[in-house]
Amino acid sequence: MSLKSATNVSVNTHELLMEIDAEAFNAAIAKAYQKEKNQIQVKGFRKGKAPQKVIEKYYGEDVFFESAINSLVAPEVTAALEETKLDIVDRPEIQVVSATKEDGVVMKAICITRPEVNVPQYKGLKAPKVVDAVTDEVIDEQIEAARKRQARIVTVEDRAAQMDDEVTIDFEGFKDGVAFEGGKGDNFPLTLGSHQFIPGFEEQIVDHKTGDEFEINVTFPEDYQMADLAGQATTFKIKIQEIKTKELPDFDDEFVKDVSEFETVDEYKADLKAKLEESAQKKADSQFENYLFETIIKDLEGEIPQCMFDQKVEREIQEFEQRLSGNKMTLDLYFQYTGMDMDDLKASYMDRAKNEVKLRLALEKIVETENIEVTDEEVDNGLASLAAANNLKVEDVKRLISLDVYKMDLKVGKAADIVKETAEVDNTLAEKKEEEAPQTAEEE
Repeated sequence: MSLKSATNVSVNTHELLMEIDAEAFNAAIAKAYQKEKNQIQVKGFRKGKAPQKVIEKYYGEDVFFESAINSLVAPEVTAALEETKLDIVDRPEIQVVSATKEDGVVMKAICITRPEVNVPQYKGLKAPKVVDAVTDEVIDEQIEAARKRQARIVTVEDRAAQMDDEVTIDFEGFKDGVAFEGGKGDNFPLTLGSHQFIPGFEEQIVDHKTGDEFEINVTFPEDYQMADLAGQATTFKIKIQEIKTKELPDFDDEFVKDVSEFETVDEYKADLKAKLEESAQKKADSQFENYLFETIIKDLEGEIPQCMFDQKVEREIQEFEQRLSGNKMTLDLYFQYTGMDMDDLKASYMDRAKNEVKLRLALEKIVETENIEVTDEEVDNGLASLAAANNLKVEDVKRLISLDVYKMDLKVGKAADIVKETAEVDNTLAEKKEEEAPQTAEEE
């Protein structure tokens, strides 16, 4: 076996021409015969007893060629890649040029290689970092949300229904005076303002009391899923059986003691403000980082093979399928519920996959440019943290992951730190982005 040539035929694509000599090919054919003979029937011989030459005469001299070549491809391509030092990113496409017992095999391997990329600038990038102010209004909203979580549901006796109330109703729908299928319900719980029913339905229940019987008129949307009701004017007969509402507790020291480790309203609000400020800072840091990485992705130079994006999408879908399995759901069932198919799912992941692949390539290029290395201590500490987070031993982690990939992950993290630490805050970019945002019809 030998590599005859390695040719760069196009961007990120190499063609390897390889030869397998007649001796090696015939030895592989003999092995293929021994492996497959028991499955071959030849007239005049018991199954598995026909000699190789008889089988070749009966079925053709090349009957074992495919199996023989397949057994030789992997070691031949591996040896060729080691010799050429090509860094491939996809399984090579194998093409058999010729195959004879006398001359052996000539074959090509079309290899897609890792792209060469260039990051024009990664130091001194500018990005906005706007930290949202934690105002009294923001704090009050959080307090209101906490009160709602502790709310009691009480029955309303002394007033009419209002938005946000939960009403229990009997209803029946009529079109042209005739009740239509699917338009009836008894003791149906409905939160007013939830938009569970078609527009106009819930609003007309407001201001009616428990025990009231009345009619409302609504028109179904033009795009309603039931064609015989789409765009049609209908009447519903309604009876309110019960009205319930949420009764919120007072925000006082007793409430604070019940829902937190604090004793007073002032302590609770001070802690809430501190947490909101910390959250706002983290959000600003994250948006700052995302802006920087988006800039690097946008400016990245180099042609990236489509297969790298496709592989990333496949990995994302595999992880998604595992999450579905954890929730006792299959991908087929998910497609039934959503109306999507595999092509739709792949398309939904593609943009994110492209960005992640481009960012990884960019950061790896920075690793190369900056000659970034990691120490054994950094690797050991990282593995120990990874093991602790997953309740494993370090030795178990080493068996489960590629150490080379993990080291590159650490280097990429250092490259990302260089981008962030050398960046400058420029909030005029945020203002410019707002100015360039498309206006709504109302704003216009």
